[in-house]
Amino acid sequence: MNTKNRPRRIGGAFALISYIILILCGCGMEDISIPGISESREPAAVEKLDLPEEEPVSAPAPKPVMQDVTEEVMKEVETPAEETVSEDVTEYEPVTIIFAGDMNFDRRYANMNALAGRGGEITEALDEDIRNAMQEADITMINNEFPYSERGTPTPEKKFTFRADPSTVRYLTDLGVDIVGLANNHAYDHGPDALLDTFDTLSGADIRYVGAGHDITEAMTPQYIEAGGMTIAFTAATQIERSLPPDTREATETDPGVLRTLDPEKYLQVIREADENADFTIAFVHWGTENEHMYDASQKELAGKFVEAGADLIIGAHPHVLQGFEYIEDVPVVYSMGNFWFNSKTLDSCMIRAVVNEGELEELRFIPCIQKGCYTSMVHEGDADYDRILSDEVSRSAGNVRLSDEGIITKQ
Repeated sequence: MNTKNRPRRIGGAFALISYIILILCGCGMEDISIPGISESREPAAVEKLDLPEEEPVSAPAPKPVMQDVTEEVMKEVETPAEETVSEDVTEYEPVTIIFAGDMNFDRRYANMNALAGRGGEITEALDEDIRNAMQEADITMINNEFPYSERGTPTPEKKFTFRADPSTVRYLTDLGVDIVGLANNHAYDHGPDALLDTFDTLSGADIRYVGAGHDITEAMTPQYIEAGGMTIAFTAATQIERSLPPDTREATETDPGVLRTLDPEKYLQVIREADENADFTIAFVHWGTENEHMYDASQKELAGKFVEAGADLIIGAHPHVLQGFEYIEDVPVVYSMGNFWFNSKTLDSCMIRAVVNEGELEELRFIPCIQKGCYTSMVHEGDADYDRILSDEVSRSAGNVRLSDEGIITKQ
């Protein structure tokens, strides 16, 4: 947390000091005269003297001219002035952050075809409970797994490449999304021009992005959001692809791209910077193995490094399925949120709800969802799939994690 400057106000009984000096000199109040100052001066200036209530003065009120001589008297009397310190106390409020996983708005794929047949609005993709949770959160973040553009060409020999009409960014604004992660293995699917269009499209919709940029400096820049009296930092990087050279280009000093964490040093630098400048730091990471419910050794190793660098919460994406949770020291790691609204498969999904207060994680909650029939619904306690999804998550998680019946994630 940043150290705050504490301004000081100097106050003192100027009138009392001056009066005592004059008495000691044997002068009466009425004998004071200063050349160039009229004795008929308005006495209203006396009201500007601010005598502390705890030091009542029984002497007659000083004349207006005393205010004018105070500075000269104080120069001659080497008496320390009374100091009062004004505490600049921050008023904190809890901040709710909703995270969700992979989303895809490419019109060539089944989920977008289904949406078009239902009228084309995002209300026909996500149920009301999900939409309300996203819209009501103070900050909402998703994994934006595609570029917004009509330009560019697909990456040669890549099996799946995505690109969405820039007008579909309205789906994010309708959902109340504030920030997206672009550090993933599909943001560069149609090359640099499409990625540049993506930056413009998101910025034009007043949606922040992190983990990619016009150059490596921007790709390594955290996004800071002020909320609840706190500075909350969002950082992002991708471990995917792990074969070199990757299809998804890392940004350079002159070219656009993403930030990679296969070699983590650049990303660790980002987390350290964020930790120095923010009250709470989030690492939003694209990692792991597709369709594998168990997180792997490389994820665990990276998570430990992120914690050491200063991450307060680690949120993962990419495997397209749910993975479990772990605590490294006191930092929770959500290894994968799975698909959120991505394709036609029936898959367990989730949202993660974090409440941050006074720079600390106050609550972390797993909210189970299901993607089915190109539509994602929230699963509630008492629903047929609720206990199963929570039980599966417990089985995938580390032994130091407790998941309550309400989905609250804590360290045990």
